[in-house]
Amino acid sequence: MREDTRTLVFAAGTCLVVSLLLSVTAAALKPAQVANEKLDVKKNIIKAFGIDISDKAEWTPEKIEETFATFIADASSDDLLVYTWTDEGAEAPSKYAFPISGKGLWGDIYGYLALQDDLETIAGISFYKHVETPGLGAEIEKPWFQNDFKGKKLYEDNGTPTEFRVVKPGAEKDESAVDGISGATLTGKGVQAFIRKDAATYAEYFKSLKEDD
Repeated sequence: MREDTRTLVFAAGTCLVVSLLLSVTAAALKPAQVANEKLDVKKNIIKAFGIDISDKAEWTPEKIEETFATFIADASSDDLLVYTWTDEGAEAPSKYAFPISGKGLWGDIYGYLALQDDLETIAGISFYKHVETPGLGAEIEKPWFQNDFKGKKLYEDNGTPTEFRVVKPGAEKDESAVDGISGATLTGKGVQAFIRKDAATYAEYFKSLKEDD
């Protein structure tokens, strides 16, 4: 066999072996990846309910699973995904969370937004998946940005969505506006747009809950 032929055969064999090893490894890790993704979603739903889970030593995977099972229930209706938080010893939920998602600067952003039991006021928000720029748009996952949403009005008294806004940092804000991120205007506009979109999608659901009270 010629030298160049042996080289090609060796390279092809090496590629085949490496491909098989990568395929086997990917298949073996898939269940763990799926489990981690589900745990991350649960963690961010808990976070959206306004619970501080920043202490990683305290908030182990076991505690996240236990908290989710104890306090959170699936209250989805039709095609609308909704989770409720019920305080210990209480009979009725005190908070309601629903998924939010939409375009940022570089791609889709996913998160959860929770309302207080008045079904108008934001209890918390979390973002768990995005490809925004580190140090700029990626600041959406930082507490300083997310904490500004707490106490803001997402719905009027009659259940109509407010004109929720992400404004320039330092600009005048009302009860339905939060500070944006310096250098990340398009990310802020994206967040504003999909929060308004998803608030409109869930408006009738929350309005019907208020009417049932």
